[in-house]
Amino acid sequence: MNIKPLADRVLVKPAPAEERTVSGIIIPDSAKEKPLKGEVIAVGNGTKDEEIVVAVGNKVLYGKYAGTELDWDGEKYLIMKQSDILAII
Repeated sequence: MNIKPLADRVLVKPAPAEERTVSGIIIPDSAKEKPLKGEVIAVGNGTKDEEIVVAVGNKVLYGKYAGTELDWDGEKYLIMKQSDILAII
């Protein structure tokens, strides 16, 4: 990965959106909910006020409107501040 987040930012690869409901109905792309979990791909070095507590490979939950979407080599990522991450799962 050639992207290195700065300061207290984290690069997250969102989990894929759900394709089907329990009853087997296919959900069109326009109606899929934005995933709220993903995997940490890269982390910054932190700041003097906030150390980085997440690590590469952690599965995390984040807020619905957290981060900035980024397309890199055909993949979708989110770059966000560590404080936008709600939990490590």
